[in-house]
Amino acid sequence: MQISAEISQGTRQLLERYSRAHGVKKQFLIENALLHHIQALEELPASVIIPPRLVVSAAGGRKIATMVSGRRKPTRGLVELMRGGD
Repeated sequence: MQISAEISQGTRQLLERYSRAHGVKKQFLIENALLHHIQALEELPASVIIPPRLVVSAAGGRKIATMVSGRRKPTRGLVELMRGGD
């Protein structure tokens, strides 16, 4: 069966780059990706599925940028986790 779909130029470039780098045919890669995605949608709760794209407002984007660009002291829990503590 053949399926036709419009994809963005960026997605196409990623597909071609991965295909060449790993010696995998695009048809095989697309079919495996679809199978993997559909299986995840069927077997996992919707709350754990993370969409590949998130849409945020301009204000939300600025807030995110501020949060990730600032240096903050690590929390005690993070320090313990990185040291191997439970």
